[in-house]
Amino acid sequence: MRARTRLIVLLATVPLVAFTLVGGWLGGVVAREDAYRHLRIFEDVVSLISENYVEDADLDQVMDGALSGLAGGLDTDSAFLSAESVARLESGATAGPAGIGVETVARYYTQIVGVRDRSPADRAGLRPGDYIRAINDEPTRRLSGVDGVARLRGEPGTTVRLSLLRGNTSEPYDVDLVRELPSGPDVSHRMLTADIGYLRVAALNEGAAEAIERAAGALAGDGATQLVIDVRNCAAGSFDEGIAAARLFVADGALLQREETGGQQITIEATAGGDAIDTPILLLTNYGTAGGAELFAAGLTGAGRAESVGQRTAGRVSLQKLIPLPDGSGLWLSWARYLQASGDDLHRTGVEPAVEVELPSIELGEPWPPGDPILDRALEHLQAEAAPAAAAA
Repeated sequence: MRARTRLIVLLATVPLVAFTLVGGWLGGVVAREDAYRHLRIFEDVVSLISENYVEDADLDQVMDGALSGLAGGLDTDSAFLSAESVARLESGATAGPAGIGVETVARYYTQIVGVRDRSPADRAGLRPGDYIRAINDEPTRRLSGVDGVARLRGEPGTTVRLSLLRGNTSEPYDVDLVRELPSGPDVSHRMLTADIGYLRVAALNEGAAEAIERAAGALAGDGATQLVIDVRNCAAGSFDEGIAAARLFVADGALLQREETGGQQITIEATAGGDAIDTPILLLTNYGTAGGAELFAAGLTGAGRAESVGQRTAGRVSLQKLIPLPDGSGLWLSWARYLQASGDDLHRTGVEPAVEVELPSIELGEPWPPGDPILDRALEHLQAEAAPAAAAA
């Protein structure tokens, strides 16, 4: 195809993308006028490149980069997808059943949001907030969140090489990890003391809410009068399962709100009534608490059913849908987001803990020190609250 013809075809896609975005979060007369103005400038820039650039510009590559920037500038989950990525999403195909046990987003590089317990990533010391600069020597700078996930997955026993950055380090740390099938329970429990039960939620996959209900019942049977529910690094699973889990512990009232395209807001209500579990709860959270686990935490803290100890959660509570484009590519676009029951932001801001715990800064490749400062601080908090009650009795 001649460069001029290819330019016309590619430019025809841009209004579709722009108008789709305008019709979503950017709806409104002023936003539409701004979009038209920027669209005219965009067309001028592409035409000037075609006519004046010193080399023969690869307009397909130029347009892909421009469209990726347009969608990726919205949030860490929205993306412009190639035809290959769209076909993979529509078919439900994955790059393989095994992975390294991380949830990721596209935030300049591919960034780790959550790390599954006892996974290859966990054993290697990877933590939420770490950046994956390259996967098998392929830079992640231009990868969408969808494509980043595909690069990390594969067949069990295969190796993936990661180039990692943490904090302000400029030199990457390279590590080879062997992909594994997911293992270990999504929900587990044990007694911490004679009256404090510990309930660990590693993922909110299908059936997790029922498992949480069973675990809470088992702990009550063992004598637990207080619950520590640990949702640190819980980033996998569904929003619906997180809401179902929150409903176990809240009798009535609003849990959350969901804001959809066009500003429509839907209130998510508690439904348990008298069947709600009324055991006092202390939540453990960190930056790896994302998605459904954030809805669980926000629902409980907003309803006054729990306090949280640890770190702010990830602020990743938007819903995406695929919008196909004429050339086979597509938009992976956020169409809804969750809010606190009060209407306060949750997406991008997360849930702030009532008791914040600072963790030591550890270099990549260095072992993490023994102990669990967040759990230790939670137990101190419970003991401090129990002391006045014991003295009064």
